Amino acid sequence: MSATSNSGEPPRINRLILVGVVFALALALDLWSKAWVWENLREDGLNTVVCSLSEAFGGDETCKSVEVVPGIFFFKYGFNTGAAFSFLRDATWARTFFITVTFAALAYMGYLASQMPTKRAYGFVAVGLIAAGAAGNLHDRFVRVDTVWDKAAGAFVEKHGVVDFLQFYYPWNPEKYWPIFNVADSALVCGVFLLLIYLHFHGAEMEGAEESEGEDAQAEADGEPKSKGPVNADGEPVDPEALATADDNPKVPADVA
Repeated sequence: MSATSNSGEPPRINRLILVGVVFALALALDLWSKAWVWENLREDGLNTVVCSLSEAFGGDETCKSVEVVPGIFFFKYGFNTGAAFSFLRDATWARTFFITVTFAALAYMGYLASQMPTKRAYGFVAVGLIAAGAAGNLHDRFVRVDTVWDKAAGAFVEKHGVVDFLQFYYPWNPEKYWPIFNVADSALVCGVFLLLIYLHFHGAEMEGAEESEGEDAQAEADGEPKSKGPVNADGEPVDPEALATADDNPKVPADVA
């Protein structure tokens, strides 16, 4: 017998295992790749700042990089104390803000995993990807410290930040590139994209499930039977499979020839 509910949906534990597997794989890839970049592509001390300024102003000194696709895709060390597109990079309160937002996002992912109907797996894949991306960058905000230019202080200071390394140049303009990002960012973008699709097409199912659970909880509090499934004339729950069997095999009265 397959472990499914009467509605035919997989048990929630199976979907939670799926979330855990996606989370573990994406997080492991993110942390491993950033550790490799930290050890192999990061310059010592102020050298990263010096080579970055040299590249920006046409100097001879360049930062370490690995060319993956000639002229288009590179691995190159970057350190971001803000968010995507260096948002809030120079704000003194940015780290506290991003850590708080990340914990809130992780809590919401946990809530979604506990509430989403289990019929469709891709919604749980989305939750795992978002949680992994958030956790990966959260790790860096606690662990990674590098030397950066602080506008407010007018000096080079050590700050916590996130390691980035995926650099794509525009094929139509080889002098410019998309802001450097990492595996965690990719997981977040893919996860949010999948989750938006899920909520757009199936959000009503989740709302309906929440309303049904609320009605059942209220019924139990009032001493009434749960609303799920058919009931008999006395208001007692009836097994849907037994009901279907009875409909398929009606009893013939004894006095019928």
